[in-house]
Amino acid sequence: MAPAETISRFEAELRCPKDPGPHGGWCFLLIPKPASDTLPRRGRTTIQGTIRGHPFQATLEPDGQLSHWLRVDQSLCLSAGMNAGDRVTVEMAPVVPEPEPMVPEDLAEVLFNSPAAMSVWNSTTTIARVDWIHWITSAKQIKTRQKRVLTAVDMLASGKKRVCCFDQSGYYSKAFQAPEAAN
Repeated sequence: MAPAETISRFEAELRCPKDPGPHGGWCFLLIPKPASDTLPRRGRTTIQGTIRGHPFQATLEPDGQLSHWLRVDQSLCLSAGMNAGDRVTVEMAPVVPEPEPMVPEDLAEVLFNSPAAMSVWNSTTTIARVDWIHWITSAKQIKTRQKRVLTAVDMLASGKKRVCCFDQSGYYSKAFQAPEAAN
């Protein structure tokens, strides 16, 4: 765990998503604004911590309200004996430095075929790579995602190290939000 001054402790309700998707079995919780405010950024941020004393590491997602939400997978729910509706105690701190993100296959393939783009990709910061990946994976339609992959490689090949005009918090663009909870 990180130094004590960066640890946030709070209680939150574990919620079940209204639409859990095809993989189901997961829950989520909303990070209270004061705890979110201690994090280094409003976009995706990797944290480590405990829920009910059980350790975990995860990437928080922006909620579009200048805060974050946390996806809690089924294995953590089971090991900590948690169910939707439970109030849980969470301790969390940012992981420093931010871990290197997993590059999606579609982006990796196109980067591999563009040495100029790959060179710029490798010279960017981890946070910049997180933002590029988040911009690509946040597309709601396959066609949009494919276009973003090609656009990203073009921009990188031209020397651009950061994705421009991407509101990683979702606040100004209203692009991100926490899942809707089931009743």
